[in-house]
Amino acid sequence: MSLAWISLAALALAVILSCTTTINVGVLSLALAFLVGVLLNGMTVDAVLAGFPVSLLITLVGVTLLFSIADCNGTLERLTSRAVALCRGRAGLLPVMFFGIGFALATIGAGATPASALLAPPAMAAAGRAGVPPLLMAIMAGNGALAGTLSPFAPTGIVANGVMERIGLGGVEWQTYAYNALAHAIAGIGGFLLLGGWRLFKSDRTTGPGATPEAMTTQHWLTLAGIAGLVVSVAGFGVNVGMAALIIATTLILLRTVDESKAIQRMPWGVILMVTGVTVLVAMVEEAKGLELVASGMASIATPWTLSPIVAFGTGVVSIYSSTSGVVLPAFLPMVPDLARQLAVEPLPIAWSMSVGASLVDLSSLSTVGALFMAGAAAGTDIRRLFNGLMAWGLSMAVAGALICWILFGLRSG
Repeated sequence: MSLAWISLAALALAVILSCTTTINVGVLSLALAFLVGVLLNGMTVDAVLAGFPVSLLITLVGVTLLFSIADCNGTLERLTSRAVALCRGRAGLLPVMFFGIGFALATIGAGATPASALLAPPAMAAAGRAGVPPLLMAIMAGNGALAGTLSPFAPTGIVANGVMERIGLGGVEWQTYAYNALAHAIAGIGGFLLLGGWRLFKSDRTTGPGATPEAMTTQHWLTLAGIAGLVVSVAGFGVNVGMAALIIATTLILLRTVDESKAIQRMPWGVILMVTGVTVLVAMVEEAKGLELVASGMASIATPWTLSPIVAFGTGVVSIYSSTSGVVLPAFLPMVPDLARQLAVEPLPIAWSMSVGASLVDLSSLSTVGALFMAGAAAGTDIRRLFNGLMAWGLSMAVAGALICWILFGLRSG
């Protein structure tokens, strides 16, 4: 067996075990990278570690620390409660409101998982009081958070944009974000209406008066100013997002807006290790020419007309059972240049199809986002029915994602 096939088998093993075990796939990937790279390929340890994404690590640490601070000191919770109060509990407007809140929170840097963790309890509780079916609320609020997940400030967006930069597709961060937001708006709002959400606008039911939002204090205003500073500095002046986030987070810690130890503990270290570890393994597989084998296989069954839906469906199916940011995007996006070369098409539509296709399935009951909405379900909710509904939704999104990506990206290649 050639080294390319062995390296590809190592990557496949990492993906399979990430779907079937609780082991951190980043740790596994690092071990496999050393085993295959050093022992079989004759690479030095330093050569294997050359694939370690230092810039990506700094960006992830900076952004997640900043939003861990905002989470720990209650800033995000206060923002969410104020946004909900504007809706005044109207049944038809509640899912729309939560879609918007999730989208805004994820976009400014919280990402889909933290935004969903904040949204799920109040959203599902409000759904129970107003008679909104829990599946419809989860679809709207969850897709709102996922619509913002490829923001240049959000962890998954940072991963996707970092890989795209490495393969020569940088500078399109906002286009990537916009396509993902559009796809989730189509899927979320379309699914909501098709499953009967339109009937809620004919109802006069409300949740009744809600709790008064807690007051904003100096530490909350300082944190909010820090988040605004990050958005303005990166979007307006092109400042490196990792550098800006680290400086702002450090300033907030020095101003005693949060207990530093709690904020650091709440950072998603497991995810950070997962992303960086898989990136090292993918870099080694790329060095061993393993990714060229996958690209050749996909190119042999695809045409310029069908490539977008094929890659969207493939990444979507894998993403149902695995991590989008930690496994799918780092493993699949590096294949884009070879696919584009072999089929003589533009590479960006392929990269966008992978990113959007992988993200659209992330509300399944096997995903973290889906699990958060199940955990936040109001008392009396049929959890098994909700589980089945979210699982069916995630599976259907692999197909719907292929269709959406074909419309958005495939038709221009035909």
